[in-house]
Amino acid sequence: MPAPSLYDAVVGQPRAVRQLRMAARRPVHAYLFHGPPGSGKRAAARAFAASLLCPRGGCGVCNDCRRALAGTHPDLVAIERTGASLDVDEARTIVSRAQRRPLEAERQVLLVADVHLADKAAPALLKTVEEPPPTTVFVLLADDLPADLATIASRSVKVEFDPVPAEEVTRWLVGHGVADDVAHSVAAVSGGRLDRARLLATDPGFAHRQEQWRAVPSRLDGTGATAAVVAAELLASAEEALGPLQDQQAAELATLAERAESIGGRGVPGRKDIEDRHRREVRRFRTDELRMGLATLAGAYRDRLVAGSDGGAVPDARRAALAVDVLDRAAEALVRNPNEALLLESLMVTLSGMEAL
Repeated sequence: MPAPSLYDAVVGQPRAVRQLRMAARRPVHAYLFHGPPGSGKRAAARAFAASLLCPRGGCGVCNDCRRALAGTHPDLVAIERTGASLDVDEARTIVSRAQRRPLEAERQVLLVADVHLADKAAPALLKTVEEPPPTTVFVLLADDLPADLATIASRSVKVEFDPVPAEEVTRWLVGHGVADDVAHSVAAVSGGRLDRARLLATDPGFAHRQEQWRAVPSRLDGTGATAAVVAAELLASAEEALGPLQDQQAAELATLAERAESIGGRGVPGRKDIEDRHRREVRRFRTDELRMGLATLAGAYRDRLVAGSDGGAVPDARRAALAVDVLDRAAEALVRNPNEALLLESLMVTLSGMEAL
């Protein structure tokens, strides 16, 4: 029976954890973990891998379990994309790795992140996912299930992850020493993402940035010059928000460097891969920060919409409704990796024009 501690890092996903505990007893060739970013897919994947690599089925305390949970077990192979999508060359690397024999355990686990971005690489992955060697288990992570992924999804056992409920995020933060009021405020805007909540809870500029976005409607005066200034300030604020994440990344590299030096190494093993991962994390966090800001601004306009409707100010309510629609479309556009400066400036100009109507 797996130790209760095995899935401790997976918060607010009791259904997925139950499914994975059952699946570990008789594993099949491929699993597809799907759900929004920050919902715990990666932590669950490592815990599931530990249960597959552990001689005792996931005791949670042996060397195999500890290394799998830390992502350092030689038979847990993590594949990360290096660009905006998982490309064909990376798919070929995955196919090649799948043919390798396990180094220590009875099987190996291939953890492939961002499969929803496989795009043209999906066909190259399909045959191997359908019929991997008997000693290989695929754990595929996807934020959603686009049409291109339908065939791979049909060949895998699907494990669904939901956004972490706000009350679970709050409870987790309080349990890690965050003050109640801060925990509630952060949980409300975390979008069900535990990783983001963890960083926001330690970010002294969080409350100021929220107020900055809420103040946008009162600052826009119908001129392009003001719209450009507001857009530039919001983008600079998003850059400043990266500070806690970058500090965390620097601390990780420093720890790895100390560890390598203690065993006589001349540098951090796999440093380039780590730095590539850090760049992806920064890009994602910046996008999430802008998405949070847009949601905060949309909330400010919704408040205007309610006030206008209740008070009979039909033009104000109409402008607010149009603004919310424009903000929703801007948030959707962030998924396509646009030029963020141009997106924000265009958005502020549009909203400013509405203020002048």
